[in-house]
Amino acid sequence: MARRELQEVNAGSMADIAFLLLIFFLVTTTMDVDSGIPRMLPPPVPPDQVQEDNDVKERNVFVVLINKNNDLLVEGKPMKVSDLKEATKEFFVNPANKETLPEKKTIEVDFFGQYEVSKGVVSLQNDRGTKYETYIMVQNELVRAVNELRDELSKRKFTKNYEDLNEDQQKAVRTIYPLAISEAEPRNVGTN
Repeated sequence: MARRELQEVNAGSMADIAFLLLIFFLVTTTMDVDSGIPRMLPPPVPPDQVQEDNDVKERNVFVVLINKNNDLLVEGKPMKVSDLKEATKEFFVNPANKETLPEKKTIEVDFFGQYEVSKGVVSLQNDRGTKYETYIMVQNELVRAVNELRDELSKRKFTKNYEDLNEDQQKAVRTIYPLAISEAEPRNVGTN
């Protein structure tokens, strides 16, 4: 019996096909993108800048702590996360000009003229053992409070929601209600 020769398979175009398949899958595959929390970091301090002593009055700081047991402590008192939004709104607005809530300064704001703006800042600090979910819930409530204040002001002044305003109008509203949240480095804030 004669031996049959094996035919060779032409593999020259296999590399081309594999390359095309690779490109196809790279182009058609979607990637999950983590959106995160939008925060702008301050620019680096120039080395020749003289540091000023900016004493922030205690009444102008709204202290929010989350301990390792995921308990919320606001201004030294326990609070439910669901109550944080309203407390934050009251802090920024200070409708009765209480001595325990932040001071106001009068500034010139486009579209509004002379306007009293809060000097208040929210100071958020969490424990290293705080659950991420609790931290995000607290963040959401703080941002929701500012967003609601912006919407309420926009509706009063422009009869539109904040997101429907043009860029200049939004900038004016942001001047009155900035997202003034200062996040301190996590530490062990205790269990109470």
